[in-house]
Amino acid sequence: MQDYHDFIAETLIDEQTLQTRIVELGAEISRDYAGKDLLLICILRGGLVFMVDLMRCITVPHQLDFMAVSSYGNGERKSSGSVRLSLDLKTDIRGKDVLLVEDIVDSGNTIAYVLEFLQTRQPRSLKVCALLDKPERRETPVPVHYRGFTIPNKFVFGYGLDLDEYYRNLPFVGVVDLTKYKPSESEVS
Repeated sequence: MQDYHDFIAETLIDEQTLQTRIVELGAEISRDYAGKDLLLICILRGGLVFMVDLMRCITVPHQLDFMAVSSYGNGERKSSGSVRLSLDLKTDIRGKDVLLVEDIVDSGNTIAYVLEFLQTRQPRSLKVCALLDKPERRETPVPVHYRGFTIPNKFVFGYGLDLDEYYRNLPFVGVVDLTKYKPSESEVS
């Protein structure tokens, strides 16, 4: 596997800036959900790192659950347009205030599917918290109620966002120079 230093074009959002904004989001969510029955739903796998840091900054009592959905195939650079649910919730969300925690909203197809799917389960409220928002790529309009950062249409990785399932552990969000990135043999075949 290639060292990310070989293909990083720039650090788009550094670790300190990420953590500062997450503290702000946590405070805002805590104010808005005071006295409510808050359930955070992490969209796996990309939202995991963000969710862990965010939940530590939310001061109101809350529950957690997880969903796995995707509109990307292994090694694909753009959304396939079709969404698959591979892990459903364990929690009954009827009457709960639900906040979806997502790493990035770009085309909007995945989050629109999840919102429509969950709305049938009658939550009291259903909102979206996204670390990154790429409005230039939007194909389906979706509400993003809590937004960490609006970013340009660049291919990003790190802080939960993968590059062919690697580099999620990086503490910053970087931009890939696709002219320098070489997928491993297992991604090519």
